[in-house]
Amino acid sequence: MPDNDHNLSVCVLASGSKGNAIYISDGLTSILVDAGLSGIEIERRLKSKGLCPEDLDAILVSHEHNDHIQGVGILSRRFGLPVYINRKTIEASSSYIGNIQNIVNFDTGSPFAINNLKIHPFSISHDAEDPAGFTICLNNTKIGIATDLGIATAMVKEHLKDCTLLILEANHDPDMLQNGPYPWPLKQRIRDRTGHLSNEDSKNLLHEVQHDRLKHVILAHMSETNNTPEKALNVVGRAITHSRTRITVASQDVSGELIRVK
Repeated sequence: MPDNDHNLSVCVLASGSKGNAIYISDGLTSILVDAGLSGIEIERRLKSKGLCPEDLDAILVSHEHNDHIQGVGILSRRFGLPVYINRKTIEASSSYIGNIQNIVNFDTGSPFAINNLKIHPFSISHDAEDPAGFTICLNNTKIGIATDLGIATAMVKEHLKDCTLLILEANHDPDMLQNGPYPWPLKQRIRDRTGHLSNEDSKNLLHEVQHDRLKHVILAHMSETNNTPEKALNVVGRAITHSRTRITVASQDVSGELIRVK
């Protein structure tokens, strides 16, 4: 566990179409935002960063797609974890997640707390029942998470202002998607208003919400077929005007670094 110094620590355990999970802790309370890998794999990735699955306190679920919920049920049952989820999402995923002893329903748009972590779920534009992005705050530190969205609405931009760390989708390069191997209906779905943000979309969003106290941007949910880290960093990085803002790319295959956010 991180030291109990009451700073937020963030680690993107996995990000992409094959599975998503983000670890966030203040040293006392530790949560997963989504658990889209197998339970065993999430445990392995936590341990690879010196983190103990037994120290988790809750799982927070953004939406019901399999790459965000695959490990939710097994981890909840194995470690007795409450699952924070909105009603439409649990209705859409309950047959897959299975029996969970402790479900805590939240209303998208209404803030709540998990111990000291203040969480504000907000609506995003994606082809799920009631998909949510999140801001997670501790004292003056604010983390914004916006992946799996087709457009960045005014609401999304408002919630992502004043963040210390941002996890933003940069899913595809439009030319790679257009000329790539995906069938046409899937290409259309990805480009739709309820699909996924392109590198250019992510750049425009970051341009609107960046500020001089933004310390870290993590590009997430990157397509392995229709994008490259180099393209994403090159395009989205153009939005950054402050030298103190660091930008990196989350990986599908290995856990990212454990970032201490101060």
